[in-house]
Amino acid sequence: MLTSQENERLTRVGRGTPTGELMRRFWLPFLLESDLHEADGPPVRVTLLGERLVAFRDSSGRIGLIDRNCAHRCADLFFGRNEEGGLRCTYHGWKYDVDGKCLDMPTEDAESSYKENIRLTAYPVRERAGVLWAYMGPKGQEPEMPEFEWARVPNNFRFISWNFQQNNFVQAIDGGI
Repeated sequence: MLTSQENERLTRVGRGTPTGELMRRFWLPFLLESDLHEADGPPVRVTLLGERLVAFRDSSGRIGLIDRNCAHRCADLFFGRNEEGGLRCTYHGWKYDVDGKCLDMPTEDAESSYKENIRLTAYPVRERAGVLWAYMGPKGQEPEMPEFEWARVPNNFRFISWNFQQNNFVQAIDGGI
């Protein structure tokens, strides 16, 4: 039986927690490819390891996983317009690319370089075997993608499903065993 302190240490996965920092060092599945199948399609809300994020596929097909709130007034980018290479906030029009870089600030003069100083948290994303994977750990320390057997078989031999469980990851593993 775990003490309450041991349980807290094991099950808390937010940034700065021991388990959260460990989990961020692996590729984490977060959506199916079909959830973001079209370029410039609607963004999708994602909460991963306690972080509120938004995922979108830009005009060129690249996938972004960025902080859900605009850096300007914290408006929810889920309601943003996915257009011309980025996600535009509907509040004041700031536009972000898949790397979280601010591309446009309509309220600034054309000569202003202020947008070059604005960046949202963004995580690298890989597509593999019908699943979108994110790496949330230290930059430049991404491990190899996991080599699961199901990821190496042709699409017509693979079935991928998704479910939502309101529990922590330890309870999910325990229940699965």
